[in-house]
Amino acid sequence: MNELLKYLPELTELPGISGKEEKVREYILEKIKNKVDEYHVDVMGNLIAKIKGKDSSKKVMLLAHMDEVGFMVTKVNDDGTFHISPVGGVDPRVVFAQRLKVKGEILSIIQIKPIHLLNANERKSKPDYTSFKVYTGYEKTELKKKIKLGDMVTFDIKFYMSGDRAVSKAFDDRAGCSWMMNLIDKIYEGYKPEYDTYFAFVVQEEVGLRGSGVAAHYIKPNVALVLEGTTAGDYPLLDKDKWATHLGNGPATFFMHSGVVLSKEIFDKIISVAKENNIKLQFKMRTAGGTDARRLATTLDGIPSGILAVPSRYIHSPNTIIDINDYINGYKLLELLVLEGRILK
Repeated sequence: MNELLKYLPELTELPGISGKEEKVREYILEKIKNKVDEYHVDVMGNLIAKIKGKDSSKKVMLLAHMDEVGFMVTKVNDDGTFHISPVGGVDPRVVFAQRLKVKGEILSIIQIKPIHLLNANERKSKPDYTSFKVYTGYEKTELKKKIKLGDMVTFDIKFYMSGDRAVSKAFDDRAGCSWMMNLIDKIYEGYKPEYDTYFAFVVQEEVGLRGSGVAAHYIKPNVALVLEGTTAGDYPLLDKDKWATHLGNGPATFFMHSGVVLSKEIFDKIISVAKENNIKLQFKMRTAGGTDARRLATTLDGIPSGILAVPSRYIHSPNTIIDINDYINGYKLLELLVLEGRILK
């Protein structure tokens, strides 16, 4: 396996919905704490690390969110089942009959009514979370000792790789977290960045971009680069003119998305560095959805931002697919932008 993928499998398998990112943060901190000049965890749960650059007159902020979409327990029933509500945008259609884990430990499965028992109206209707029950196999008394209201529930899925494609949950945004950890490793090997560089592993992006503004207030950067997993949409049942990005066409950058128009100066720099180094780059062609760049645009006096993302097919599902070459080329572009200071020059 490519050295740049050494963190990605474990990161994606870790449980960490919005507001409950502890296991992800602990894993990242253990890997980076001896490789950075300083770090701290703020009251929100953001992990912020700093590496001093050759020039301390300016600050570059790299940002990726640790949280994934998932669920919380909303009711524990007397029949040994429980109910869930989504945390972040999870279409109920991708949840049918899926394996889940409570608190990253307790195995469970979504119960659904067998199709041969559905009436005509039920077959046509779109599922919703009120109709789901989650089964664990525990009896009522034992279940209520193990599972409480508000407990974290995530998809139970392992990282799998075949050829140039990888499948897992949570590439949004453990891919961005992994990129930052790769870059910290590179700098630790002796490649000092041009400017002071802050690595913000932030929380609660999926429920309203909550952590990034707090981190930015602490750092007060000159520029920011948001690292993400983003929608692909390149599957046969969708017309090509509706595709957002395409697996295998390189990492993606954005000119705008819901709620923000990105800095044209940074956008042009990303394109220029990619062209100069023959790195395939694509543009996200659908502007729905959002990233922490929207929060940064309204934080402090406004922070100019760019976005670099890994296209992800079936995003926010248990079986998200990425192209490994997109991931690797995205990291190469990130390295050039930061180590050579091109994000600011």
